[in-house]
Amino acid sequence: MIRLQLIGHLGQDAVQRQVNGKTVLSFRVAHTRRYTNKDGVMQEKTIWVDCSYWEHEKVGPYLTKGTHVYIDGTPSVEVYVNNQGEQVATLRLQVSTLKLLSRPRSSSGREQDVEEVAADDTDVADDLPF
Repeated sequence: MIRLQLIGHLGQDAVQRQVNGKTVLSFRVAHTRRYTNKDGVMQEKTIWVDCSYWEHEKVGPYLTKGTHVYIDGTPSVEVYVNNQGEQVATLRLQVSTLKLLSRPRSSSGREQDVEEVAADDTDVADDLPF
């Protein structure tokens, strides 16, 4: 089995949808590699990964644009022809492990407390032991 581990930032808020009666969260994670080329010029290369996280809808409110995450899962590559007629490959990851490495940001741009994000989800509040 092939596994992929990735640390990066979400490019947009996660989107939740139903597929065959199951909930899936879809989101994109970017990882930027910075390096110096042979001429001594600083270079950047960003790799985008399309992610799907099945049956974990409670984490959805935390998966907002810019959130720093660690993900682990099973990768696949999809090749298709885009609107310009070019053949394009995309890296996909079926996520099995997700860890938040930073707090989600509010619409005002400041980091939110976890309680502030979870307050909208009454199921989460009911599960707390205090």
